[in-house]
Amino acid sequence: MANLNIDSVKDRTFDAIVIGSGMSGGWAAKEFTDKGLKTLVLERGRDVKHIKDYPTTNLYPWEFPHHGVLPDDVQKANPIVNRCYAFGEDAAHFFVKDAEHPYVQEKPFDWIRGYQTGGKSLLWARQTQRWSDFDFEGPARDGFAVDWPIRYKDIAPWYSYVEKFAGISGNRDGIPELPDGEFLPAFPLNAVETYFSNHVKKTYKNRHVISARCAHLSKPNQIHLDQGRAQCQERTLCQRGCPFGGYFSANSSTIPWALKSGHCTLRPHSVVESIIYDEKKGKAAGVRVIDANTKEAIEYYADVIFVNAAALNSNLILLNSTSNRFPNGLGNDSGTLGKYVAFHNYSAHINAEYDGAKEWTTDGRNPAGGGYIPRFRNVYKQETDFLRGYACGFSAYRWQQNSSEGIGQTLKDNLVKKDLSGWHVGSHMMGETIPKETNYVTLDKSLKDPWGIPQLRISVDYDDNDEKMKKDYVEQMTEMFTSAGFTNIQASTDHRAPGLDIHEMGGVRMGNDPKTSMLDKWHRLHACKNVYVTDGASMTSTSCQNPSLTYMAFTARAVDHAVSEMKKGNV
Repeated sequence: MANLNIDSVKDRTFDAIVIGSGMSGGWAAKEFTDKGLKTLVLERGRDVKHIKDYPTTNLYPWEFPHHGVLPDDVQKANPIVNRCYAFGEDAAHFFVKDAEHPYVQEKPFDWIRGYQTGGKSLLWARQTQRWSDFDFEGPARDGFAVDWPIRYKDIAPWYSYVEKFAGISGNRDGIPELPDGEFLPAFPLNAVETYFSNHVKKTYKNRHVISARCAHLSKPNQIHLDQGRAQCQERTLCQRGCPFGGYFSANSSTIPWALKSGHCTLRPHSVVESIIYDEKKGKAAGVRVIDANTKEAIEYYADVIFVNAAALNSNLILLNSTSNRFPNGLGNDSGTLGKYVAFHNYSAHINAEYDGAKEWTTDGRNPAGGGYIPRFRNVYKQETDFLRGYACGFSAYRWQQNSSEGIGQTLKDNLVKKDLSGWHVGSHMMGETIPKETNYVTLDKSLKDPWGIPQLRISVDYDDNDEKMKKDYVEQMTEMFTSAGFTNIQASTDHRAPGLDIHEMGGVRMGNDPKTSMLDKWHRLHACKNVYVTDGASMTSTSCQNPSLTYMAFTARAVDHAVSEMKKGNV
């Protein structure tokens, strides 16, 4: 019997454990297995296999029972996730439903989640921009958060490393605040987007409208073909899962790459309850898991643990990992765990019309989504009454106009009309919010989830800085639209709750000083050297660029460091 127990522990012992199989977890799995380490990947949701588990990917619009719209009872049962733009009949199976995974909102917060192999990498908008030193130096310059322990030069080689593997389309635009990368050919702007780009370039200093950079294979290289992926077909049905692997997801790229190495074990339906801390050895020993189906508690062991459960769940796991050494959460000597949560603010929009370029049209299928306007406020100097800045999306489009009016031949004639509308243009704000101690998450003292784990309490809100930034976005874009000759300009701001923009970050921030931060410059806990956090929880500030590319680069860099430390016997 003793031998059987020893064998059981041996079977549950790995070189590395990765918690989460999404954007950053997939990269951790790939990097560890590329280096020959026996790696366990824990995923709390179901296993979604590339191609096989995309049930709607090839359906025509008329093949959906409700023409793409979810029934009223489904929408009413899911008031939070139903506010997400991608929660429709074609992709609802990739979203967490409200009642299945409860949490506590001290203040309104729309927590949008995808629990499955690949996580939210099946749901993202695939926008991929590098951060610059304007972003990494921002906290030190403005004093609104602790200084980042790294600079752009530290992460630049790792941006290149992950870009080559993932496949990023874009132009080399030569903009210091938005560094160029290792790009595949960009998806071009259409006629009116190009017109606006040229107008802005001529009219404004340090403002640019560029082709959006995105994780689509516009022209695959051999490394992408080796992954089993193919060129993007420009179907723009990405939220259903892409059978071609035309865009980057953990399901089509990093996870299958890790699995075919022979060194990776993927365990779905594994809800991580906590990280086990060994008081005698002064480091983490493993991970305690609740099987999502059987509710059985199981422990797994490893030399190094990577936490990639997505920002707020990574906070939850560390908060719930208590011991005599760490009564307030693993590695929480600073008392900052769960605090300084920040997010992106997409709550302002502007639309208009353009009465030119009628000789041009578009089929409307640009997977990059059109144009991108990099941050232009407070970059080289503080010029407004708010801190930091915002980027903007920009797109132009026409649509086919027909009518269902009339009867008989008149109705038939109206239905087959192919008249096009004039050009419409639109933009949305992508603003940076400021990490504050008053924006925090913690564990509820009595409420538990279905697996007996404390529910997360979320207390996050906007502030005056966000309102001033929204006002400035509307003013600046209105001026730019007006000067370009756009008409019928309609600006709007909404009152969405934080979280709906799906870019929550922080709570386990990096920093030079263990007294004010959780992680060192390698993403490992200051106080527990064999635990690394490389997802959004680790972010010291949020920039206004999309964060996923940065998570990937951070993760690859951190694994390289962890393996190096393991070889030295330091982990």
